[in-house]
Amino acid sequence: MSEFRILRAVDYPRMPWKNGAGSTEEIARDGGDGLDGFGWRLSIADVGESGGFSRFAGYQRIISVLEGGGMRLRVDGAESAPLRARQAFAFSGDSEVHCTLLDGAIRDFNLIYAPRRHRARLQWLRVEGELDWHGTASTLLLFAQQGGVAISLQGQPRGQLAAHDCLCAEGLQGLQHWRLTAHEPAWVCAVELDSL
Repeated sequence: MSEFRILRAVDYPRMPWKNGAGSTEEIARDGGDGLDGFGWRLSIADVGESGGFSRFAGYQRIISVLEGGGMRLRVDGAESAPLRARQAFAFSGDSEVHCTLLDGAIRDFNLIYAPRRHRARLQWLRVEGELDWHGTASTLLLFAQQGGVAISLQGQPRGQLAAHDCLCAEGLQGLQHWRLTAHEPAWVCAVELDSL
């Protein structure tokens, strides 16, 4: 049976970084305690200065700049192109990663998942008026960068998201027809997860 939860930004717990250099607001996870044992985790990090990232051995990471002037990552010695708002970048949690901020502090949006346990896809959707979107994932997270986004599934209302709120839908089956509605232009991140 499908389960739907609206996760409110005001309720996200703040957790210290694994390397002790900052903190993260945790949006959702599928289990585990602390910073280990989960199959997937979605979060927002405040990055105030350039520096190293925590390692998450055995995990894959997908990161996007949510707010701020952007960053460049050096992953195992290789430099990335500049990452600006909503540009997704994937890398191994086993990698040595250093972040260089391009124009001051940023907030970034992170999906960390265990690739032996889950298949994942992350994409940013621009909502102007109505956007129809189809998916087949068993777990879907819809994160609103801006507020005022209404969500329906198969014509049934599933909630209204304020800025940084997230709809978490689990136990989904078959082809789903989602409709996202916003009276003002908004960006929504769709994170699709399937167990392997």
